[in-house]
Amino acid sequence: MGKILAINRKSYQPAYAQIVDSIRHQIALGMYLPGCRLPSESQLCKQFQVSSVTVRRAINVLVNQGIVDTSQGKGSFVKPLKLGNVSFHLNELQEIFEDNENTQVKLVFARIMAAEKSIAQKLQIPEGDRVIHIRRLISNHNIPLIYHHQHMIYDPSQPVVEAELDLTSLGGLFVGAGKTNLKKGLLNLKLATLNEEEALHLKGEFGVPAFRLEHTFFDLKDRQVSWGWFIFFEKSLNFSAKVGVWKQSQEVDDV
Repeated sequence: MGKILAINRKSYQPAYAQIVDSIRHQIALGMYLPGCRLPSESQLCKQFQVSSVTVRRAINVLVNQGIVDTSQGKGSFVKPLKLGNVSFHLNELQEIFEDNENTQVKLVFARIMAAEKSIAQKLQIPEGDRVIHIRRLISNHNIPLIYHHQHMIYDPSQPVVEAELDLTSLGGLFVGAGKTNLKKGLLNLKLATLNEEEALHLKGEFGVPAFRLEHTFFDLKDRQVSWGWFIFFEKSLNFSAKVGVWKQSQEVDDV
């Protein structure tokens, strides 16, 4: 199957990480195809001149990365490609949020109101509890790109001030009332059509197809504190994904 690169003992990179990179590189070159068995632990120890502990650590990393599977008594095997494991990158969306110089955020609507049934279910609160409803238009170079709907749980002990609603910078776009510290979030991409208000602000036509990226954000106590969605045209943003094992130099950064 070809010679594996030797460990560089002077490298800052640990030996196990070098083994991971070497095996990934061979898989990317097609030297080990999906379903192929990798060399045994003893063979890898001999090839790399390392201990079995180092080899096991490297294999565990490859398992955690979803590249190989291990079977007791049988060895390690390259995993087949599964489209269900694909992760999409939102690089363009991230770039818009970070482009403070050329990105504009316009507050279109802000009101404290009673949560209707659908919103209460999304935020897991009783129907009728007060929520903050905000709508924003996000433009880049004065071109409208995204219309943002957001519902946040209202906390009277942490009032929302006008400066927070206006949001001249994007650093706090998802922060919500009182600059809540967020722990995690869920994103869900759907197909939608523009309503009259969205079409007006995005300079489109009522009822035309668009993408709707729903978001749910959680605080440090795992409580849902914000739910909403971005709506935009397909031409405005591009979602990309890579499948399979790529060479390190070909990989893209996650968002």
